[in-house]
Amino acid sequence: MVSAASTAQDDRRPTSPFPDGWYFVASRHALCEQTLIERKWLGQEIVAWCDDAGSVCVADAYCPHLGSHLGPETGGKVRNGRLVCPFHGFEYDATGQCVATPNAPAPRNAKLKLFETQVINGLVFAWWSSVGQPPYFRLPLDRRDEDGWTAVGLRTFRLTSHPEHTAENSVDLAHFSYIHGYFDVHQHGSVTVDGAHLRSAFGFKRARPVLGGRLLFDVSVVTDVYGMGYSAVDITEHTIPFKSRFWVLATPLDGTYMDLLLANQTQETDRVRRAIVGLGFLPKRIRAKLMNYILLEGQVKDVEQDVPIWNRRVFRPRPVLNSKDGKIMLFRRYCSQFYPENQNTGGQPRRMLASL
Repeated sequence: MVSAASTAQDDRRPTSPFPDGWYFVASRHALCEQTLIERKWLGQEIVAWCDDAGSVCVADAYCPHLGSHLGPETGGKVRNGRLVCPFHGFEYDATGQCVATPNAPAPRNAKLKLFETQVINGLVFAWWSSVGQPPYFRLPLDRRDEDGWTAVGLRTFRLTSHPEHTAENSVDLAHFSYIHGYFDVHQHGSVTVDGAHLRSAFGFKRARPVLGGRLLFDVSVVTDVYGMGYSAVDITEHTIPFKSRFWVLATPLDGTYMDLLLANQTQETDRVRRAIVGLGFLPKRIRAKLMNYILLEGQVKDVEQDVPIWNRRVFRPRPVLNSKDGKIMLFRRYCSQFYPENQNTGGQPRRMLASL
């Protein structure tokens, strides 16, 4: 007999805890600063590093020689761009190949298990498929203008949730007003799906305290979702005006916990229509950095309001919806393609093409 408690636990996640997709590993800045990073990632232990040419490697954390963990906590290190095993000194290059040992020729079949990577805006992603499929979609290319945008700010939350729950916010318009205090929330055009790419555009207004004053923001948002680990959010504020970008990156860790990373940057503006409580008199670069910080803190506050709900939410396969809930079921169908159990016998996902 299945208890009510175990049923509720099983219902917390839509299905597999690790749907196919690109998931965040680390920032390139962190790799350069720490040299070698180890972490729990989609039920596995991984390590990541850069070689001297700047190539990023993300690999299984265990040495193929005798199984030592290669992470820095065990004594693994990077020397001359190569990962060195702490047990017997086997050296691996950024292709995962063992290229040297201290006392014998390197075994040709000593090779790390690698995960294919993409680096977007200085953020390192690796591809995951529970059945070993190669990537069947790519993340969009780096769009950052180094001269016109601030550095990317980062903030991480640890959740007991599933990435489908957090990514669903992109189409759940009703919660923005009820939980976060937005008003005049409205969809712009259709929610569209083209294969692994979902786009949702909407607008809203919001009053927020800023530096002792209170400002009304009129905002347009375009969210581009690629799988459940990557959402890019382009924000245009019309009254100041300014443009900003957010990335909302969900990474399952072990089937129970997941990390949610917020990353953002703001475009520099030559002129502002409002003094922004004194910000209009600052040099544009400093103003953009301060606005980026203010926006990140606002996003953090929104997520803090969502966290207790995400952490105790169950999955309703057939939710009882009303007319203001947004395109929840379209989003659910979109997500289904990333679960191996829903893919066709040829090992490829069913391609979705929709506009609603």
